[in-house]
Amino acid sequence: MRNISVEEILPFLDREDKILGNKNYYFNNVKPSDSINEGSLDWVNALIKNKVEYIQKSKARIILCDNSVEINEDLTRDRCLIVVKNTKLTFLRIANKFFVKETKYEIHPSAIIHPEARIANNCFIGPLTYIGNSEINEGTIIQGRCHIYDNVVIGKNVKIKAGAVIGGDGFGYQKNSQGVFEKFPQIGSVIIKDNVDIGSNTCIDRGALGNTIIEEGTKIDNLVQISHNVKVGKHCAITANTVIAGSTIIGDYTWVSPSATIRDQIKIGKNVMVGMGATVTKNIPDDETWLGLPAMPFFDIVRILRKLTKST
Repeated sequence: MRNISVEEILPFLDREDKILGNKNYYFNNVKPSDSINEGSLDWVNALIKNKVEYIQKSKARIILCDNSVEINEDLTRDRCLIVVKNTKLTFLRIANKFFVKETKYEIHPSAIIHPEARIANNCFIGPLTYIGNSEINEGTIIQGRCHIYDNVVIGKNVKIKAGAVIGGDGFGYQKNSQGVFEKFPQIGSVIIKDNVDIGSNTCIDRGALGNTIIEEGTKIDNLVQISHNVKVGKHCAITANTVIAGSTIIGDYTWVSPSATIRDQIKIGKNVMVGMGATVTKNIPDDETWLGLPAMPFFDIVRILRKLTKST
């Protein structure tokens, strides 16, 4: 367990950030709030109401806090306070640097790789993973028991957790005159841009004739179904148990909450919030929050509730 000095974390601070108190302290661990000790790096959550009280009760000697804390001499007497704009963001950067084990790039001997697959030198392919005739770029980590079909393009620094399936056939059928399903051709591909994260047991289907596309920086949770021809914009968050039906388009910086269902052919704008368990059946404009089953704008729900309240 290495002792880390305040000086070592200076690269993670902005010019306007302040270091107050004893700068000679060190930390050697990060822990949940109920387990923090003198050697911990602690941080004050922005949602905490009484931040001064939290600091006083913390056993840590080095604490990240924001400008809303009224700092006096007593508060810095036996500790070092580092005043930053965003405590959580600064904390996670420091913790990732010093306490998260770096992945060693390698291909596990049990992985099965198509002879024509294009895999950059510095990638990790986990045990019992199958890689088809696809392209995987540098810095990408694919954990064990994943299945990457042919014609998938995976960008740089993508992280795919165990059990994910990328590039399988979409669910596309048409009934004939006898009522029998005939399969629509699923011959497109999946394109995953740089810095995307994909959770365990998530499935992303290939396009039918075109491509399914996940733009850069998007984070996809566990147990998500993304159907054929879906296009997800940049820096979106698609959380657990979400189902996105075929040919849906989701704009940049949109958040889809757990267990949401989005029907096919829907267009969701930029900076949208889709609520937990919502069923989206209509297009959603930019910068709106939709909730419910069927989903509707938040302010429409508020108006309905007010009318119901007045009628009773």
